[in-house]
Amino acid sequence: MKKTLNIEDDLLKEAKEACGATTDTETVRKGLEALVRHAAYQKLRELAGSEPDAEDAPRRRDWPAVEDKVA
Repeated sequence: MKKTLNIEDDLLKEAKEACGATTDTETVRKGLEALVRHAAYQKLRELAGSEPDAEDAPRRRDWPAVEDKVA
């Protein structure tokens, strides 16, 4: 989808260097993806402690080491 954006040259240049993008489009895409991830993280943080009676999720169990048997 094509969009026309007014972005300050210095800001775009700084963002491009910060994220390692090679094009303006890649810079904007990476910035938007980071914004979406951050918003999802914030929503998860808000849920912390909201279910005080919840039980911990089961963890992977550590299996005992199997010793090599010499025959």
